[in-house]
Amino acid sequence: MSTFAAVVLFTGVVAYAVLGGADYGAGFWDLTAGGADRGRAPRHLLDQTLAPVWEANHVWLIFCLVMLWTAFPAAFAAIMTTLYIPLGLAALGIVARGSGFAFRKALVRTDQQRATGAAFASSSVITPFFLGTVAGGIASGRVPPGGNGDPLTSWVNPTSLLGGVLAVGVCAFVAAVFLTAEARRHARPDLESWFRRRARGCAVVTGTVALAGVWILRADAGHLFHGLLTRGLPLVLVSGACGLACLGLLRWAAPRTVQALAVTAAGTVVLGWGVAQYPYLLGTRLRIAEAAAPDPTLWALTIVAAAALMLVLPALGWLFLLHQRGDLDGA
Repeated sequence: MSTFAAVVLFTGVVAYAVLGGADYGAGFWDLTAGGADRGRAPRHLLDQTLAPVWEANHVWLIFCLVMLWTAFPAAFAAIMTTLYIPLGLAALGIVARGSGFAFRKALVRTDQQRATGAAFASSSVITPFFLGTVAGGIASGRVPPGGNGDPLTSWVNPTSLLGGVLAVGVCAFVAAVFLTAEARRHARPDLESWFRRRARGCAVVTGTVALAGVWILRADAGHLFHGLLTRGLPLVLVSGACGLACLGLLRWAAPRTVQALAVTAAGTVVLGWGVAQYPYLLGTRLRIAEAAAPDPTLWALTIVAAAALMLVLPALGWLFLLHQRGDLDGA
């Protein structure tokens, strides 16, 4: 039951990394789109693309938090009492991002629109970066099982900083691919070319960082490095192959094909982390079975989670289908 609960938890992590990550990546391109005149067209497409779905993807963050504190309370306490600084900054970024995105549509004064737009764009980069540092701190074993680890070095270290940079890069890549497809759907060849160039450039930069990160993991997170080169290696290879195929087909393939390839490339990276770290929940210091709640709690949580997913997944699927068909464009 403990392993099953860990699989369910990590499924939520992958879903949030891919779906929420695409939203954060869109904010990255908003930040780098240029001035008011040059960036008007890309930002308008961003607004059209994000408006119907951006808040729905946070359901996966809530799902992960509930699963973690209920199924693995010891790990939840250790993470929250050690990594409270990056987690607090990520939470602040989520709030600033949401309010900035909402208010910049309602305000009419230019200076206010710029302020709220800057809050949305900058927090879209800050939030995935700090979430990536949290993942790096956990993966490198810097969260002690008893909690109250070092509040600074637990997330300011080579593996955490690598995780933060990769999180931003992967989110930006997925978003650029999705926005390329959206520009094609809206018959905007100028924007399609704009986002396609950025998708390719982002893929090159992120891939270079990932290759350099191999040496960082070898020196700083030996268990994770070994796991990625053994049982996690097939997922790493799938990620690389899907990323290359996405770039090669970005100009010619159907939008849903390249979107599926981008999602697979990003999702298998996160999944590879989980497989490489198994059977530990906190680096090499706390096993899944040791951190798990009693079996009756896990059974109850499984039933509740299954019921919730039966309600949420069809609703999310219907929302995304309506959005892809363009039925929400005028809403």
